[in-house]
Amino acid sequence: MTAVDVRESVQPSPPVVDLSRGPSLRDSASQTVDMAWRALIKMRRKPEQFIDVAVMPILFTVMFAYVFGGAISGDVSDYLPLMIPGILAQTVLIASMTTGTQLRDDMDKGVTDRFRSFPMSRLAPLAGPMLADVLRYAIAIVLTFSTGWVMGYRPDGGIFGVLGASALLIIAGWSLGWVFCWIGSIARSAQSVQGLSMMIMFPLTFLSNAFVPTDTMPGWLKAFADINPVSFIVTAVRDLANNGTVTGAVGWSLVACAALIAVFAPLAMIGYSRAR
Repeated sequence: MTAVDVRESVQPSPPVVDLSRGPSLRDSASQTVDMAWRALIKMRRKPEQFIDVAVMPILFTVMFAYVFGGAISGDVSDYLPLMIPGILAQTVLIASMTTGTQLRDDMDKGVTDRFRSFPMSRLAPLAGPMLADVLRYAIAIVLTFSTGWVMGYRPDGGIFGVLGASALLIIAGWSLGWVFCWIGSIARSAQSVQGLSMMIMFPLTFLSNAFVPTDTMPGWLKAFADINPVSFIVTAVRDLANNGTVTGAVGWSLVACAALIAVFAPLAMIGYSRAR
């Protein structure tokens, strides 16, 4: 045996990576943060993704206040405590639709095929962008409260009431994002995701107590609006921001958010894994 053969025989063999084992919880968390950072970079390069959270809150707040304020409450200033929480819920929930659209767009471009070929968590490509969307929700909330403040809205719940309402809205947007994430995993195109999402969100938003009291609705419509999850969220935001109180509506809103995550997060992961 030559010296070269001896050196080659004692060289350590390369480590064997067991691809059959899934990533650990720590790896999944790290990969989720990486995917969130990737989504933030995409947002920076495509600022048009902020239009729905940067323009819509201001536009809807001004438009709804001056168009409906006098007719519903008799005065714009009296309408603001009723309307601002509704605008907040509408803006955050509509912003959550972007999650499914972006997921479907990545699938159409083959990006998710590369992710699935890596030994990485199946949760990270879904939860990462949704974690980054928290920034978009926060921007929408700050702009809506700021616009309302300029127009004369003064939340009597104080800073803690406003922060509590903001936290609840972020949780609601994040939990509903799993619904649209599931839709994005099973839809055929980004355009179809957007269309289906609008068909879901607009009835839920407008057939609620977001902009008008449910007492003015017909009986059958009032019955639906009273059990509409959006109505619970809007009522909870009003209680927190306007009064600084934690009521039953806050608890029911959190229960609804937990139920959405429990049902649609697994469905989204299954749809993502099976999508082609």
